[in-house]
Amino acid sequence: MCYLSISDLEADQVVVPLIPVTAKSFDHWKQLASPAQLKWLEAYGFKASPGQLCALPGHNGGLESWLFGTDEQGFLYRLASAATALPEGNYRLDCDWPWEHRMLASLGWGLSSYRFDRYKVNKKSRPVLLLDEDVDSNVRSLLRAQTLVRDLVNTPTEHMGPAQLADAVISEADEFKAETDFIVGGELLTRNFPAIHAVGRASSSEPRLLELSWGETDLPVLMLVGKGVCFDTGGLDLKSAAGMQLMKKDMGGAAHALALARLVMEHNLPVRLKLLIPAVENSVSGNAYRPGDIIPTRKGLSVEIGNTDAEGRVVLSDALAYACESAPDLVIDFATLTGAARIALGADLPPLFSNREDVARGIQNAGDEVEDPLWTMPLHQPYRKQIESPIADLNNSGSSSYGGCITAALFLESFIEPDIPWVHIDTFAWNQADRPGRPQGGEALGLRAAFAYLQSRYG
Repeated sequence: MCYLSISDLEADQVVVPLIPVTAKSFDHWKQLASPAQLKWLEAYGFKASPGQLCALPGHNGGLESWLFGTDEQGFLYRLASAATALPEGNYRLDCDWPWEHRMLASLGWGLSSYRFDRYKVNKKSRPVLLLDEDVDSNVRSLLRAQTLVRDLVNTPTEHMGPAQLADAVISEADEFKAETDFIVGGELLTRNFPAIHAVGRASSSEPRLLELSWGETDLPVLMLVGKGVCFDTGGLDLKSAAGMQLMKKDMGGAAHALALARLVMEHNLPVRLKLLIPAVENSVSGNAYRPGDIIPTRKGLSVEIGNTDAEGRVVLSDALAYACESAPDLVIDFATLTGAARIALGADLPPLFSNREDVARGIQNAGDEVEDPLWTMPLHQPYRKQIESPIADLNNSGSSSYGGCITAALFLESFIEPDIPWVHIDTFAWNQADRPGRPQGGEALGLRAAFAYLQSRYG
């Protein structure tokens, strides 16, 4: 447990104030401190450096509070190092920050307390934060959603293949009384999802399209789509051993879309929600799809396979075409789609593409407000020449490595109806190293930004 509610607080429970101070605010705080406290701080050498902690004694010699040094760069991770450095006990945030900042800082505490313990139990006790009543439900909701992404991405494919990903969708659907429809194996062909089937047919775990529906039918349709490649060997264009090392995370787009669907349902946004996840493994066997194959798609466009390792855009093509058939008010897709996106913007800043400038601007601004940054990239139409094919409508692999995340987004745009607003987020879904609030492993990048935008659009 990393949080405590005021309503659950027992009469004999001690809650210690945690006072965050920056180098600037520390000077003001000292003006209100007692001479004994000032003497104590001087002896301790407390300078309010980021991450520095100091226990303050009270008049009776017992513990009165903790001072905690923070920097001034955002609020999300201000308490993150305290959440792991403080001794076991109950704490409350003692400061005059506005609601938004207290909410973000409290969320960061929970993110710092996260442990993936499915296979290795961590028995170390953790300090507990008493949540202010006005932020309690929001903090818990966002933490559950981000934890869902982290848990799904961290789980190896042996326990998070297409079938288990379907179970995760069922679990969320059951909690919010949503409906599900799963199209599995050969049924993908009979119901016209040939691209999903082609990519996933080589695996012993059958490919499938996962669909969740929720909300009143007369409301605007919000369509969420997530790339669910549960493992990517690269197919016949086989990845190296190092290239496969993190490929359990290639369903990170699906994890984001499912977590965003959860937030929409939990907050009861006035939409008709549709979630689509093409769930496959890109494997190698005698019936694997091949470089040079021409793959049909649901929309009727033919795709020449230039590289079997560019499979995510192929499975998404059928899902996006199907999404547009519902005449949605908005389509958002998440995908761990390209290494080129990481080269362009690094691991922490997902590129955002949209065929509507106002929507892209709205999501990027929302991300800035909730400290979940994205960066808008152009759908530069001249680059479309790089995905042309002499024998098919499209090639799934660009003729040049330059602008790779843009050509991938242009490929996806080919399956979107021009009159439908569409957003594509090329997320990494991973923390490469431990940092305060961001343990190494699966991560939600772009999730809170997208939800904040949906709240403003539909709330």
